[in-house]
Amino acid sequence: MYLEHVNLVVNDVEQALNFYQAAFPHWRVRSEGSGSWHGKPRNWLHFGDDHHYIAFSDHGEGSNRELSGDSVGLAHFAYVVQSVDRIVARLTQAGYPVDKQGAQHPHRKNVYFIDPAGFEVEFVEYLSDIPAERNSD
Repeated sequence: MYLEHVNLVVNDVEQALNFYQAAFPHWRVRSEGSGSWHGKPRNWLHFGDDHHYIAFSDHGEGSNRELSGDSVGLAHFAYVVQSVDRIVARLTQAGYPVDKQGAQHPHRKNVYFIDPAGFEVEFVEYLSDIPAERNSD
């Protein structure tokens, strides 16, 4: 079992795509189109690989939840990567600053970014193949 996709409603599909292309240069636009959602026009795009993707739809209104607050909603989602340093280099080169560094840990490195739609995205690199070490406090 694995997570196939997440569906993010954003204000601007191209801005979202630019961020994720910088993070995942090996991914591609799998499909895209337009239509309506509950009577409102929208453009949509699927960006990923053969097994996982992010769906973007541009019919969003307003802003994302306040991440420093305690309101209900998505707090963040995370991707396991081979190198946090390479992700940071690609995203900062593309103009996206690190939002916060993860806590010091002997068995993992992690960093958080805020994407253009206001979603917090964590990137984590595990330094151990032992699950108990990876998931320890």
